[in-house]
Amino acid sequence: MLCLDDGTDTKRYHLNRSYTGLYVPALIWRELENFSSGSVCTVLASEVYHEKGYYRDYEEFRNAVR
Repeated sequence: MLCLDDGTDTKRYHLNRSYTGLYVPALIWRELENFSSGSVCTVLASEVYHEKGYYRDYEEFRNAVR
């Protein structure tokens, strides 16, 4: 299950089909939960990953989106 949070609302998505994907825009807190054995999570990004560009603390994230 994928939980997405924009700082106000939270939505849950069950990605239980191999042909299903989900676009997650910038400034969305995400949590991946309850993956089945053998599952694969693939992430495609438009830029090279930089650790400093991501929030690791939920409260810091919420302050940024306000």
